[in-house]
Amino acid sequence: MSQIEIKTTHVRVPNQDLQIDAYLAQPAREGKFAAVIVFQEIFGVNSNIREITELIAQQGYIAIAPAMYQRIAPGFTRDFSPEHLAFSPEAYEVGLRYYQQVKYQEILSDIQAAIAYLKTLPNVKADAIGCIGFCFGGHIAYMAATLPDIKATASFYGGGITTSSYGEAVPTIKRTDQIQGTIYLFFGTRDHLVSQEETQQIEAELQKQQIEHRIFRYDAGHGFFGGFFEDKYPFLKQHPSYNPEAAPHAWRQVLELFQNNL
Repeated sequence: MSQIEIKTTHVRVPNQDLQIDAYLAQPAREGKFAAVIVFQEIFGVNSNIREITELIAQQGYIAIAPAMYQRIAPGFTRDFSPEHLAFSPEAYEVGLRYYQQVKYQEILSDIQAAIAYLKTLPNVKADAIGCIGFCFGGHIAYMAATLPDIKATASFYGGGITTSSYGEAVPTIKRTDQIQGTIYLFFGTRDHLVSQEETQQIEAELQKQQIEHRIFRYDAGHGFFGGFFEDKYPFLKQHPSYNPEAAPHAWRQVLELFQNNL
């Protein structure tokens, strides 16, 4: 699908007494479009997540990236440093601190609020909503997949799916039987945060529960999609996690997933 003209804006997603900051990108033309929720890494809805949100909108979707730290740290974002070719130690420290404070039921509630918000938009096809997430957001995407409104999920190197669920006693993998749509998962075989044993457990559970899925494994480390915008930010090519074969291939699979299921 060729890229189309889009418009972007910052919006608020209501969830009872909470107002969730979100970045919204959508086609500039009139019509009805499928929608995709974009879930952040630990660094908030930063420039990379906003770029991904825009990229999805350019493919003809309405894309929204809600701030998953809204309850803990409103407005928090940290960006990749071109000078040091990495996120700063401070960014990791603060991002992880907030990550450790999130709660499963609150996240799930915020996901449901984002879905409800999308359904209020007149140009959204209410029965065609998907999601995509990276790292922390990859785990959130797996959680979102258990909701009946989510028809297609792309989960990139989500950590802790087999071992945790943000304060709940039962790890997220135990909710796999609730997934009703199609899920694609993307992992690096050299990922120091998500082991091959974990990816095998996830694959086995998806097969056991007869969930429509595909799993893609690349000779890459954690965060291999992070350099996908190397044409716009050439320094990303130098980032140790960027994989020039894995990122474009994974993106083609994501487009296939959304085109076939939304």
